[in-house]
Amino acid sequence: MTTEDYAHPEYLVEADWLAEHLNDDNVVVVDCDVDAGYNRGHIPGAVLIPDNFVKDPDTNRTLMMTPSQFKEMCEGLGIGDDTTVISYDNAQSVTAARMWWVLNTYGHRNARVLNGGWRGWVTGGHTISFQRPARAEGVTFTPNFDDSMLVKVDELKEACTLEDSVVWDVRTDGEWDGSNNRANARAGHIPGAVHLEWLNLMDRETHRFKSASEIRQLLSEHGITPDKNVYTY
Repeated sequence: MTTEDYAHPEYLVEADWLAEHLNDDNVVVVDCDVDAGYNRGHIPGAVLIPDNFVKDPDTNRTLMMTPSQFKEMCEGLGIGDDTTVISYDNAQSVTAARMWWVLNTYGHRNARVLNGGWRGWVTGGHTISFQRPARAEGVTFTPNFDDSMLVKVDELKEACTLEDSVVWDVRTDGEWDGSNNRANARAGHIPGAVHLEWLNLMDRETHRFKSASEIRQLLSEHGITPDKNVYTY
């Protein structure tokens, strides 16, 4: 399967490309797995993010890191303003995609997700490492917050009433129907939202994103179409 049919194929990278560019000075590979997963093998030279959800440790881990926290973390990982960041995980890209989103929210557009993640790397026969790289020095990361990557509660409330907008609930079935509140204060979903769990966009066997045509069909079946403003949660 090719990624060329995606609207933004540059958001993804293939394992073969990464294998050829591992030693590029401006490439940093970020493992978004938990520590135990990283220790049992990772992509050579990959750094492990201290918190695999890049959340703010001072606010009960509910929000993303503050600009100063994220700057410090990125610089410690060797991520500077000109770095190409490749994130991956062993969880069908859910944490790798969150890293991509936080990087973009802080203005770092040169970020990509490894299509197929750790499983794709291993099944492709690529080299595995058990060495942890030293903390990086001498790079500068400048966080430039882009609020267009986020939606505020009042904006979301308004979107629920607009015909040209759709609110997409990407959570599990249990969270959607209220049978699993995941320790949240309240169960259920936003009124008027459509439900399509994010896992439906992934190939469960290969951990790769489904083809562009498959994804478009799934989205269209749920009313998530190009003519709509889409809000996800």
